[in-house]
Amino acid sequence: MQKTIITFLLLVFYISTSAAQEVMHHISNKAIYDFIDELANKGIIEINSTIKPYSRLTIAKALQQANGHASLTKRQQKELAFYLKDFSKELTIGKDFDKRFDVFYYSDSLFKVTVNPILGGQFFHNGDDLVYHRWGGAEFYGSIGKNVGIYGSLRDNHESQFLGGSEYISKRPGAVYKGDYDDKDYSETRGGITYSWKWGSLGLHKDHVVWGSGYSDAIILSGLAPSYGYISFKMNPVKWLEFNYMHGWLVSEVIDSSRTYPVYGNDRNVYANKFISANMFTIKPMKKLNISFGNSIIVGDTDFNPTFMVPFLFYKSADHTYNSWDNWVGHNAQMYLDVSSRQIKNLHLYMSLFIDEISLERMFDEELQSNHLAIKFGAKVNDLLPDVSLTAEYTRVRPMTYDNFVPSITFRSNDFMLGSYMRDNAEELYLAIGYKPIRGLDLQATYTSMRRGKDYMQILNDGEIDEHPEINPDEERWGLPFINEERYSNQSITFKASYQIINDGFIFVEATNNSFGGPDKDLYTNPYYLKGDNIFSFGMNFGF
Repeated sequence: MQKTIITFLLLVFYISTSAAQEVMHHISNKAIYDFIDELANKGIIEINSTIKPYSRLTIAKALQQANGHASLTKRQQKELAFYLKDFSKELTIGKDFDKRFDVFYYSDSLFKVTVNPILGGQFFHNGDDLVYHRWGGAEFYGSIGKNVGIYGSLRDNHESQFLGGSEYISKRPGAVYKGDYDDKDYSETRGGITYSWKWGSLGLHKDHVVWGSGYSDAIILSGLAPSYGYISFKMNPVKWLEFNYMHGWLVSEVIDSSRTYPVYGNDRNVYANKFISANMFTIKPMKKLNISFGNSIIVGDTDFNPTFMVPFLFYKSADHTYNSWDNWVGHNAQMYLDVSSRQIKNLHLYMSLFIDEISLERMFDEELQSNHLAIKFGAKVNDLLPDVSLTAEYTRVRPMTYDNFVPSITFRSNDFMLGSYMRDNAEELYLAIGYKPIRGLDLQATYTSMRRGKDYMQILNDGEIDEHPEINPDEERWGLPFINEERYSNQSITFKASYQIINDGFIFVEATNNSFGGPDKDLYTNPYYLKGDNIFSFGMNFGF
């Protein structure tokens, strides 16, 4: 017994003295994520791009590994030196290195902290109205000792004409607006604290999460819903295995009438509880090939259940233990698979699969299938010509994917989709060409063609089954055809130029031509974008 206790204490001491602070770097800094992706596609580094956000330490180590590599172009060498001015802070104690501009930076052997403002503004013109979005706030990040990472930020936003909304099909990040007028405000706070050791980390966060490969968006967790609180656990015990887990507190926006009560003539509304538990195993059978698989569950209308905090469970089976096989009692489970290959130099091939429901027995029966799944596959080529990238990607989301007939367990938070921005019964073709002629300048042209069919869940909720002969009255959710009627579409061409003047300081300009169509275009498109096919925007930002 005494020997066991001593062994345990030695293990704790070993873990606690392994230097590995984890501070998450937000996904909105697309420039650094794109550069890390570029290094991985060239075969200079290896990265698990299925799971985001990356930590600042992960980015720093990737940059350090690439430093001095012979295959870097001149522009990439300058880009690398530019980013090392920022991320070398994760590898350096003190101030004696070529460091970027920070409003405040302090570092000693125990405590390290960086503080910067967040400032930005963007103007939009649709040929009729000029509107703007401005934001401001501050952020900090740092570490305490060798194992604790801390970070936090706050930004206040104002839109002179609200540009988002959960009811619209859009890649614009979700926001919880305040006010009843066309000009709206919203605030966002993000942050976290992590404890890390040599082969793993634990964290408590309020942040955005992206799971799944893709350059248009991700179909497993897209990161477009407002940030929410979650516990993370990551381990990398051997080179060929990585494991990620999260347990999050979502926002159902479904009123729990049993807990709602009157207060001074008004109702104190209380939302039904809603949680997500998700895991992802990533196996690396050979260099530059990642095969990831996992599952998740949306739990609602119940108190916290520690069963779903066990990281390695198959949650659908665990749900059966508590709720038998009754769909009206149980919760909403999902499975997924992601394959990412960079084995051919300068080429990234990827596939992502999200399974909401499937029956192998009925898979090929058109009238009885319940193939509620989403699939994405694509390729990106870097340096086919120097500093030029080409991307082609196709996404298909079959009917009823992500949705559920119980409103408190849908694949949403704050009514924003956690998966693909298109929702269900939709498809997208995405093409992009990028050119980076000099350090910091990113020129990009994209073409996106998406379309969506009927919203079968809304049809079922409205009781309009008789008007749709393709719906089986006995098995309403089975045998639903994919886009047998196009209800919404948009073809868009976008040209964007951005220049990073200093670290995290950008100026940018963007022009988009939209072509909205279908009888539901007014339903799914923010009114501002319907006033003109051409949207021109420009702006600047410092920080994220």
